[in-house]
Amino acid sequence: MEISILDKTGKEKGKQVLSDTVFAIEPNDHAIYLDVKRYLAAQRQGTHKSKEKAEITGSTRKIKKQKGTGTARAGSIKSPLFKGGGRVFGPRPRNYEIKLNQKVKTLARKSALTYKAQENNISVLENVDFSTPKTKDFVNLLSGLSFADSKVLFVLPEDNKNFYLSARNIQKAKVTPVSLLNTYDVLNANKIVFVQGSVEKLEELLVK
Repeated sequence: MEISILDKTGKEKGKQVLSDTVFAIEPNDHAIYLDVKRYLAAQRQGTHKSKEKAEITGSTRKIKKQKGTGTARAGSIKSPLFKGGGRVFGPRPRNYEIKLNQKVKTLARKSALTYKAQENNISVLENVDFSTPKTKDFVNLLSGLSFADSKVLFVLPEDNKNFYLSARNIQKAKVTPVSLLNTYDVLNANKIVFVQGSVEKLEELLVK
């Protein structure tokens, strides 16, 4: 598969060949489902906690006599039956991470990228120099590419602090190095923009 390399104004500057082993495979929807589920589960903090009966501060005095009241017996004000008492089987801190084999994660990313390639939503951008963090320059870049109204994922060959800081305040734009590219981000974006050099690194990571 061959796509155009664009400059920051959207003009074609050359061609980029995309590997069929990454961008033109038979997509596996179940692998995508598992990898997205794994990613979203890993975003959960898992710090939720409620106090159970043993953790409530309160008197342990028996609050009324055992018999003769006409109501059920009660031995503690900390009982879940009373206001301010402990909670029965409340949430506890836990880890929501799901283990997934590396081959399945790789297959999921390839499948997601294949869908984007089939929809012609993948572009390659020639190297853009952000010498200083400047949001205005990034907005101009989006306008030049005609992506101002789209959710765009920029994939960099390596970390670029100025590029990241320039895009940080743009709600519909996200920047990630190729090493951290995941299935969820690929599917969540309307357009995928690979900065020149990142396609080759991605193919090295996914084709082993």
